[in-house]
Amino acid sequence: QVQLVESGGGLVQAGGSLRLSCTASGSILSINRMAWYRQAAGKAAAGKEREFVARITSDGGLNYADSVKGRFTIARVNAKNTVFLQMTSLKPEDTAVYYCNALVRTTTSRYLEVWGQGTLVTVSS
Repeated sequence: QVQLVESGGGLVQAGGSLRLSCTASGSILSINRMAWYRQAAGKAAAGKEREFVARITSDGGLNYADSVKGRFTIARVNAKNTVFLQMTSLKPEDTAVYYCNALVRTTTSRYLEVWGQGTLVTVSS
C-alpha cells in the first residue's frame, strides 16, 4: 500500500506564486518518476484526461509542459519521498486541481502507479 498526500494549494492573484508539496508513504522500496498533472473544472465531467504539467526522474531528469516552462519548477527530495512544484507568474488559466503522480517500486518489488487526491489551485484575475 502506497499513498501520496499533496498540500499547498489555495487562492492566489494572477502574477502570484504557490508551492505544492507531495509526499509518498507506505511500502516503498524506491520511486522512479514523480510528476504533477492538473485538471481544470469541468474537464473531468467532459471526460478529458488530466493535463501533464511536469515530471522529474530519480536521477533528476526534467520535463515540463510548454504552457508552464519558465514559470514552474519541479524538484524532489529523494530521502523524504517528496516532490515539490514551485509555481510563479500564475495565470487564471492555471486554475485547476493539481494531482501528484508517482511510479513506485514497492518492498515486494511490484511497480505501482499511484495518484494523490488532488489539491485545488485557484488563480484570480
